[in-house]
Amino acid sequence: MTDYDAIVLGAGAAGLFCAATAGQRGKRVLLLDHAGEAGKKILISGGGRCNFTNLHTAPDRYIAGNAHFAKSALSRYTPADFIALIEAYGIAWHEKTLGQLFCDGSAKQVVAMLLEECAKGSVTVRCGDATGAVEHADGRYRVDYGSHCASAPVLVIATGGPSIPKMGATGFAYDLARKFGLKVVQPRPALVPLTLPGEEALFRELSGVSTEIVARIDGGKAAFREAALFTHRGLSGPAILQISSYWKRGDTVSAQFVPDRPQGWLKAVKRERPRLSFRKAMGDGLPERLADALAARLGLEGEIGNLSDKALAAAEARLARWPFLPDGSEGYAKAEVTAGGIDTAELSSKTMESRKAPGLYAIGEAVDVTGWLGGYNFQWAWASARAAGLSI
Repeated sequence: MTDYDAIVLGAGAAGLFCAATAGQRGKRVLLLDHAGEAGKKILISGGGRCNFTNLHTAPDRYIAGNAHFAKSALSRYTPADFIALIEAYGIAWHEKTLGQLFCDGSAKQVVAMLLEECAKGSVTVRCGDATGAVEHADGRYRVDYGSHCASAPVLVIATGGPSIPKMGATGFAYDLARKFGLKVVQPRPALVPLTLPGEEALFRELSGVSTEIVARIDGGKAAFREAALFTHRGLSGPAILQISSYWKRGDTVSAQFVPDRPQGWLKAVKRERPRLSFRKAMGDGLPERLADALAARLGLEGEIGNLSDKALAAAEARLARWPFLPDGSEGYAKAEVTAGGIDTAELSSKTMESRKAPGLYAIGEAVDVTGWLGGYNFQWAWASARAAGLSI
Protein backbone atom coordinates (compact mmCIF):
# COMPACT_ATOMS: atom_id res chain seq x y z
CA MET A 1 0.00 0.00 0.00
CA THR A 2 1.20 3.51 -0.87
CA ASP A 3 0.29 6.46 1.34
CA TYR A 4 -0.71 9.89 0.01
CA ASP A 5 -2.10 13.12 1.42
CA ALA A 6 -5.05 12.97 -0.98
CA ILE A 7 -6.57 10.63 -3.55
CA VAL A 8 -8.59 12.26 -6.34
CA LEU A 9 -10.97 9.99 -8.25
CA GLY A 10 -11.60 11.19 -11.81
CA ALA A 11 -9.12 12.83 -14.18
CA GLY A 12 -11.60 15.15 -15.87
CA ALA A 13 -11.63 18.93 -15.68
CA ALA A 14 -12.40 19.14 -11.96
CA GLY A 15 -10.17 16.26 -10.89
CA LEU A 16 -7.14 17.46 -12.85
CA PHE A 17 -7.44 21.00 -11.56
CA CYS A 18 -8.02 19.94 -7.95
CA ALA A 19 -5.05 17.55 -8.00
CA ALA A 20 -2.81 20.23 -9.53
CA THR A 21 -3.90 22.82 -6.97
CA ALA A 22 -3.26 20.53 -4.00
CA GLY A 23 -0.04 19.17 -5.46
CA GLN A 24 1.40 22.63 -5.97
CA ARG A 25 0.67 23.33 -2.30
CA GLY A 26 3.06 20.52 -1.40
CA LYS A 27 0.48 17.77 -0.91
CA ARG A 28 1.27 14.27 -2.11
CA VAL A 29 -1.60 13.53 -4.50
CA LEU A 30 -2.71 10.42 -6.40
CA LEU A 31 -5.07 11.07 -9.35
CA LEU A 32 -6.96 8.02 -10.64
CA ASP A 33 -9.17 7.42 -13.68
CA HIS A 34 -10.48 4.18 -15.16
CA ALA A 35 -10.26 5.66 -18.68
CA GLY A 36 -7.12 5.15 -20.70
CA GLU A 37 -6.30 8.85 -20.81
CA ALA A 38 -7.02 12.00 -18.82
CA GLY A 39 -9.52 14.64 -19.87
CA LYS A 40 -11.55 12.62 -22.38
CA LYS A 41 -14.64 14.82 -22.10
CA ILE A 42 -12.50 17.94 -22.38
CA LEU A 43 -11.15 16.67 -25.69
CA ILE A 44 -14.60 16.40 -27.30
CA SER A 45 -16.03 19.58 -25.79
CA GLY A 46 -16.79 22.60 -27.93
CA GLY A 47 -16.40 20.65 -31.14
CA GLY A 48 -12.83 19.77 -30.12
CA ARG A 49 -11.93 23.35 -29.18
CA CYS A 50 -13.09 23.31 -25.53
CA ASN A 51 -15.57 26.00 -24.49
CA PHE A 52 -13.49 26.47 -21.34
CA THR A 53 -15.43 29.26 -19.60
CA ASN A 54 -18.04 31.99 -20.02
CA LEU A 55 -17.46 35.68 -19.41
CA HIS A 56 -20.98 36.06 -17.99
CA THR A 57 -20.51 33.48 -15.22
CA ALA A 58 -22.77 34.25 -12.26
CA PRO A 59 -24.60 32.10 -9.70
CA ASP A 60 -27.96 32.67 -11.44
CA ARG A 61 -26.62 30.75 -14.46
CA TYR A 62 -26.65 27.56 -12.39
CA ILE A 63 -29.42 25.17 -11.34
CA ALA A 64 -29.07 23.65 -7.87
CA GLY A 65 -31.18 22.61 -4.93
CA ASN A 66 -29.57 25.52 -3.08
CA ALA A 67 -29.36 28.53 -5.41
CA HIS A 68 -26.72 30.16 -3.17
CA PHE A 69 -24.34 27.20 -2.89
CA ALA A 70 -22.17 28.03 -5.92
CA LYS A 71 -21.60 31.67 -4.95
CA SER A 72 -18.58 31.13 -2.71
CA ALA A 73 -16.47 29.02 -5.08
CA LEU A 74 -17.42 31.04 -8.18
CA SER A 75 -16.51 34.32 -6.50
CA ARG A 76 -13.09 33.05 -5.47
CA TYR A 77 -12.08 31.61 -8.85
CA THR A 78 -13.40 33.59 -11.79
CA PRO A 79 -13.27 33.34 -15.60
CA ALA A 80 -10.50 35.98 -15.51
CA ASP A 81 -8.43 33.69 -13.29
CA PHE A 82 -8.70 30.78 -15.73
CA ILE A 83 -8.04 33.04 -18.72
CA ALA A 84 -4.82 34.16 -17.01
CA LEU A 85 -3.76 30.52 -16.69
CA ILE A 86 -4.63 29.79 -20.32
CA GLU A 87 -2.64 32.82 -21.47
CA ALA A 88 0.35 31.91 -19.29
CA TYR A 89 0.58 28.76 -21.40
CA GLY A 90 0.35 30.74 -24.65
CA ILE A 91 -3.00 29.19 -25.59
CA ALA A 92 -4.82 31.48 -28.02
CA TRP A 93 -8.56 31.87 -27.52
CA HIS A 94 -11.56 33.71 -28.91
CA GLU A 95 -15.06 34.68 -27.85
CA LYS A 96 -18.01 33.30 -29.76
CA THR A 97 -21.56 34.34 -28.93
CA LEU A 98 -22.95 35.11 -25.48
CA GLY A 99 -19.59 35.23 -23.70
CA GLN A 100 -18.49 31.72 -24.70
CA LEU A 101 -14.69 31.33 -24.85
CA PHE A 102 -12.99 28.69 -27.02
CA CYS A 103 -9.42 27.71 -27.85
CA ASP A 104 -8.30 28.92 -31.29
CA GLY A 105 -6.54 25.59 -31.70
CA SER A 106 -7.47 22.38 -29.93
CA ALA A 107 -8.91 21.15 -26.64
CA LYS A 108 -5.75 19.04 -26.46
CA GLN A 109 -3.95 22.22 -25.38
CA VAL A 110 -6.15 22.51 -22.29
CA VAL A 111 -5.58 18.87 -21.30
CA ALA A 112 -1.82 19.27 -21.84
CA MET A 113 -1.88 22.41 -19.68
CA LEU A 114 -3.72 20.66 -16.85
CA LEU A 115 -1.36 17.69 -16.96
CA GLU A 116 1.61 20.07 -16.85
CA GLU A 117 0.03 21.79 -13.84
CA CYS A 118 -0.23 18.36 -12.22
CA ALA A 119 3.41 17.66 -13.05
CA LYS A 120 4.43 20.94 -11.39
CA GLY A 121 2.76 19.63 -8.25
CA SER A 122 4.37 16.18 -8.59
CA VAL A 123 0.93 14.59 -8.82
CA THR A 124 0.95 10.84 -9.48
CA VAL A 125 -1.45 10.28 -12.40
CA ARG A 126 -2.71 6.76 -13.03
CA CYS A 127 -5.13 6.15 -15.90
CA GLY A 128 -6.51 2.88 -17.22
CA ASP A 129 -7.00 1.01 -13.96
CA ALA A 130 -10.52 0.32 -12.74
CA THR A 131 -11.28 1.51 -9.22
CA GLY A 132 -12.11 -1.38 -6.92
CA ALA A 133 -13.06 -1.26 -3.26
CA VAL A 134 -13.11 2.11 -1.49
CA GLU A 135 -13.09 1.91 2.31
CA HIS A 136 -12.66 4.24 5.28
CA ALA A 137 -11.11 3.26 8.61
CA ASP A 138 -8.94 4.89 11.25
CA GLY A 139 -9.21 8.30 9.57
CA ARG A 140 -7.93 7.11 6.20
CA TYR A 141 -9.55 6.24 2.88
CA ARG A 142 -8.25 3.10 1.17
CA VAL A 143 -8.71 2.71 -2.59
CA ASP A 144 -7.95 -0.40 -4.63
CA TYR A 145 -7.15 0.26 -8.29
CA GLY A 146 -5.96 -2.37 -10.73
CA SER A 147 -3.53 -4.51 -8.76
CA HIS A 148 -2.55 -1.60 -6.51
CA CYS A 149 -3.77 -0.09 -3.26
CA ALA A 150 -3.42 3.43 -1.86
CA SER A 151 -4.55 5.27 1.24
CA ALA A 152 -4.96 8.90 2.27
CA PRO A 153 -6.81 11.00 4.87
CA VAL A 154 -8.55 12.83 1.98
CA LEU A 155 -10.66 11.42 -0.85
CA VAL A 156 -12.04 13.68 -3.62
CA ILE A 157 -14.97 12.51 -5.74
CA ALA A 158 -14.53 14.07 -9.18
CA THR A 159 -15.92 11.32 -11.41
CA GLY A 160 -18.75 13.43 -12.89
CA GLY A 161 -22.17 12.08 -13.82
CA PRO A 162 -23.47 9.44 -16.24
CA SER A 163 -23.85 11.76 -19.25
CA ILE A 164 -22.11 10.53 -22.43
CA PRO A 165 -21.68 6.89 -21.31
CA LYS A 166 -19.74 6.06 -24.48
CA MET A 167 -16.91 8.09 -22.91
CA GLY A 168 -16.99 5.76 -19.91
CA ALA A 169 -19.20 7.97 -17.73
CA THR A 170 -21.09 6.21 -14.93
CA GLY A 171 -23.00 6.96 -11.73
CA PHE A 172 -20.00 5.85 -9.63
CA ALA A 173 -19.89 9.20 -7.80
CA TYR A 174 -23.41 8.69 -6.45
CA ASP A 175 -22.76 5.13 -5.32
CA LEU A 176 -19.66 6.28 -3.46
CA ALA A 177 -21.45 9.25 -1.89
CA ARG A 178 -24.28 7.03 -0.64
CA LYS A 179 -21.76 4.55 0.73
CA PHE A 180 -20.44 7.27 3.02
CA GLY A 181 -23.89 8.53 4.01
CA LEU A 182 -24.32 11.49 1.66
CA LYS A 183 -27.71 12.18 0.08
CA VAL A 184 -28.04 12.33 -3.70
CA VAL A 185 -30.53 14.49 -5.60
CA GLN A 186 -32.13 12.32 -8.32
CA PRO A 187 -29.85 12.66 -11.37
CA ARG A 188 -31.34 13.40 -14.80
CA PRO A 189 -30.00 14.21 -18.27
CA ALA A 190 -29.51 17.95 -18.88
CA LEU A 191 -28.52 20.07 -21.87
CA VAL A 192 -30.18 17.35 -23.92
CA PRO A 193 -32.46 17.20 -27.01
CA LEU A 194 -36.15 16.64 -26.25
CA THR A 195 -38.32 14.07 -28.03
CA LEU A 196 -41.86 14.64 -29.32
CA PRO A 197 -44.73 12.11 -29.45
CA GLY A 198 -46.40 10.77 -32.59
CA GLU A 199 -49.05 13.50 -32.81
CA GLU A 200 -46.26 15.99 -33.52
CA ALA A 201 -45.25 13.95 -36.58
CA LEU A 202 -45.74 16.93 -38.93
CA PHE A 203 -42.71 18.58 -37.36
CA ARG A 204 -40.57 15.49 -38.00
CA GLU A 205 -40.84 16.37 -41.69
CA LEU A 206 -38.88 19.51 -40.80
CA SER A 207 -35.84 17.52 -39.67
CA GLY A 208 -32.75 19.68 -40.23
CA VAL A 209 -34.63 23.01 -40.21
CA SER A 210 -33.32 25.58 -37.72
CA THR A 211 -34.71 28.95 -36.60
CA GLU A 212 -34.21 31.41 -33.77
CA ILE A 213 -36.81 31.20 -31.01
CA VAL A 214 -37.33 32.10 -27.38
CA ALA A 215 -37.80 28.83 -25.48
CA ARG A 216 -39.65 28.68 -22.15
CA ILE A 217 -41.21 26.17 -19.78
CA ASP A 218 -44.85 27.17 -19.28
CA GLY A 219 -45.18 28.55 -15.77
CA GLY A 220 -41.42 29.02 -15.37
CA LYS A 221 -39.20 32.10 -15.42
CA ALA A 222 -36.28 30.80 -17.51
CA ALA A 223 -36.21 31.93 -21.16
CA PHE A 224 -33.52 31.37 -23.77
CA ARG A 225 -33.27 33.14 -27.11
CA GLU A 226 -31.13 31.01 -29.40
CA ALA A 227 -31.50 28.65 -32.33
CA ALA A 228 -33.82 25.64 -32.21
CA LEU A 229 -33.38 22.66 -34.51
CA PHE A 230 -36.12 20.27 -35.60
CA THR A 231 -34.92 16.65 -35.65
CA HIS A 232 -36.44 13.34 -36.70
CA ARG A 233 -37.07 12.63 -33.01
CA GLY A 234 -38.09 16.06 -31.73
CA LEU A 235 -36.34 19.31 -30.83
CA SER A 236 -32.70 20.24 -30.37
CA GLY A 237 -30.41 23.24 -30.84
CA PRO A 238 -29.01 25.60 -28.17
CA ALA A 239 -32.39 27.05 -27.09
CA ILE A 240 -33.82 23.57 -26.49
CA LEU A 241 -30.70 22.23 -24.79
CA GLN A 242 -30.82 25.20 -22.41
CA ILE A 243 -34.48 24.83 -21.51
CA SER A 244 -34.13 21.03 -21.18
CA SER A 245 -32.24 21.51 -17.91
CA TYR A 246 -35.43 23.00 -16.44
CA TRP A 247 -37.82 20.53 -18.09
CA LYS A 248 -39.55 17.74 -16.19
CA ARG A 249 -41.90 15.13 -17.61
CA GLY A 250 -45.35 16.65 -18.12
CA ASP A 251 -44.04 20.19 -18.65
CA THR A 252 -44.99 22.08 -21.79
CA VAL A 253 -42.19 23.79 -23.68
CA SER A 254 -43.27 26.88 -25.59
CA ALA A 255 -41.47 28.37 -28.58
CA GLN A 256 -41.81 32.03 -29.46
CA PHE A 257 -41.36 32.16 -33.22
CA VAL A 258 -40.26 35.40 -34.97
CA PRO A 259 -39.42 36.92 -31.54
CA ASP A 260 -38.69 40.42 -32.86
CA ARG A 261 -42.25 41.04 -34.05
CA PRO A 262 -44.17 43.75 -32.13
CA GLN A 263 -47.69 43.15 -30.85
CA GLY A 264 -50.22 43.54 -33.65
CA TRP A 265 -47.71 42.88 -36.43
CA LEU A 266 -50.00 40.61 -38.47
CA LYS A 267 -52.80 43.21 -38.47
CA ALA A 268 -50.23 45.81 -39.56
CA VAL A 269 -49.25 43.62 -42.53
CA LYS A 270 -52.94 43.21 -43.38
CA ARG A 271 -53.35 46.98 -43.57
CA GLU A 272 -50.17 47.60 -45.55
CA ARG A 273 -50.14 44.57 -47.91
CA PRO A 274 -53.63 43.00 -47.95
CA ARG A 275 -52.94 40.97 -51.13
CA LEU A 276 -50.03 39.14 -49.52
CA SER A 277 -50.66 35.49 -48.72
CA PHE A 278 -50.87 34.67 -45.02
CA ARG A 279 -48.00 32.22 -45.33
CA LYS A 280 -45.70 34.85 -46.80
CA ALA A 281 -46.84 37.46 -44.29
CA MET A 282 -46.12 35.14 -41.39
CA GLY A 283 -43.07 33.52 -42.91
CA ASP A 284 -40.86 36.59 -43.33
CA GLY A 285 -37.90 35.66 -41.15
CA LEU A 286 -38.80 31.96 -40.96
CA PRO A 287 -37.40 29.12 -43.07
CA GLU A 288 -39.86 28.38 -45.88
CA ARG A 289 -40.59 24.79 -44.83
CA LEU A 290 -41.27 25.87 -41.26
CA ALA A 291 -43.55 28.71 -42.39
CA ASP A 292 -45.55 26.24 -44.50
CA ALA A 293 -45.91 23.83 -41.57
CA LEU A 294 -46.97 26.53 -39.11
CA ALA A 295 -49.49 28.00 -41.54
CA ALA A 296 -50.95 24.52 -42.09
CA ARG A 297 -51.23 23.97 -38.34
CA LEU A 298 -52.95 27.35 -37.92
CA GLY A 299 -55.35 26.51 -40.74
CA LEU A 300 -55.05 29.97 -42.30
CA GLU A 301 -54.71 30.27 -46.08
CA GLY A 302 -55.20 32.81 -48.83
CA GLU A 303 -54.68 36.57 -48.82
CA ILE A 304 -54.13 38.11 -45.40
CA GLY A 305 -56.63 40.87 -46.28
CA ASN A 306 -59.42 38.29 -46.33
CA LEU A 307 -58.70 37.09 -42.77
CA SER A 308 -60.40 38.58 -39.72
CA ASP A 309 -58.48 40.61 -37.16
CA LYS A 310 -59.60 38.08 -34.56
CA ALA A 311 -58.09 35.19 -36.51
CA LEU A 312 -54.84 37.13 -36.97
CA ALA A 313 -54.67 38.00 -33.26
CA ALA A 314 -55.14 34.32 -32.38
CA ALA A 315 -52.42 33.31 -34.85
CA GLU A 316 -50.08 35.92 -33.43
CA ALA A 317 -50.68 34.68 -29.90
CA ARG A 318 -50.01 31.09 -30.97
CA LEU A 319 -46.78 32.03 -32.76
CA ALA A 320 -45.65 33.90 -29.64
CA ARG A 321 -46.19 30.84 -27.45
CA TRP A 322 -46.35 27.72 -29.58
CA PRO A 323 -46.71 24.73 -27.23
CA PHE A 324 -44.82 21.47 -27.47
CA LEU A 325 -45.40 18.63 -24.99
CA PRO A 326 -42.24 16.48 -25.07
CA ASP A 327 -42.61 12.84 -24.11
CA GLY A 328 -39.00 12.53 -23.00
CA SER A 329 -35.42 13.36 -23.85
CA GLU A 330 -32.67 11.61 -25.76
CA GLY A 331 -31.19 10.57 -22.42
CA TYR A 332 -27.68 10.42 -21.06
CA ALA A 333 -26.30 9.28 -24.42
CA LYS A 334 -26.93 12.75 -25.88
CA ALA A 335 -26.87 14.83 -22.66
CA GLU A 336 -23.94 17.20 -22.33
CA VAL A 337 -24.18 17.16 -18.52
CA THR A 338 -26.10 15.58 -15.66
CA ALA A 339 -28.43 17.62 -13.45
CA GLY A 340 -28.87 16.53 -9.85
CA GLY A 341 -26.11 14.68 -8.03
CA ILE A 342 -24.55 14.85 -4.58
CA ASP A 343 -26.78 17.08 -2.45
CA THR A 344 -25.20 20.49 -1.76
CA ALA A 345 -26.69 20.37 1.75
CA GLU A 346 -24.11 17.67 2.48
CA LEU A 347 -21.13 19.87 1.53
CA SER A 348 -19.36 23.02 2.68
CA SER A 349 -19.80 25.68 0.00
CA LYS A 350 -16.37 27.10 0.92
CA THR A 351 -14.31 23.89 0.79
CA MET A 352 -16.58 21.26 -0.91
CA GLU A 353 -15.87 18.91 2.03
CA SER A 354 -18.58 16.62 3.34
CA ARG A 355 -20.25 17.75 6.55
CA LYS A 356 -20.69 14.12 7.65
CA ALA A 357 -17.55 12.36 6.47
CA PRO A 358 -14.36 14.25 7.34
CA GLY A 359 -11.81 14.23 4.53
CA LEU A 360 -14.38 13.38 1.84
CA TYR A 361 -14.83 16.02 -0.88
CA ALA A 362 -17.04 16.22 -3.98
CA ILE A 363 -16.51 18.62 -6.89
CA GLY A 364 -17.57 19.36 -10.46
CA GLU A 365 -20.45 17.62 -12.20
CA ALA A 366 -20.77 15.03 -9.42
CA VAL A 367 -22.38 17.77 -7.30
CA ASP A 368 -25.97 19.05 -7.69
CA VAL A 369 -24.85 22.21 -9.52
CA THR A 370 -25.62 22.42 -13.24
CA GLY A 371 -24.62 25.33 -15.44
CA TRP A 372 -26.16 26.72 -18.59
CA LEU A 373 -24.80 25.77 -21.99
CA GLY A 374 -21.71 27.67 -23.08
CA GLY A 375 -18.75 27.14 -20.74
CA TYR A 376 -20.54 27.55 -17.42
CA ASN A 377 -20.02 23.92 -16.37
CA PHE A 378 -16.30 24.13 -17.02
CA GLN A 379 -16.12 27.26 -14.85
CA TRP A 380 -17.91 25.39 -12.06
CA ALA A 381 -15.38 22.55 -12.47
CA TRP A 382 -12.43 24.96 -12.12
CA ALA A 383 -13.99 26.91 -9.22
CA SER A 384 -15.14 23.93 -7.16
CA ALA A 385 -11.83 22.13 -7.80
CA ARG A 386 -9.87 25.17 -6.68
CA ALA A 387 -11.94 25.45 -3.50
CA ALA A 388 -11.25 21.81 -2.60
CA GLY A 389 -7.61 21.91 -3.69
CA LEU A 390 -6.90 24.85 -1.41
CA SER A 391 -8.61 23.15 1.53
CA ILE A 392 -6.95 19.73 1.33
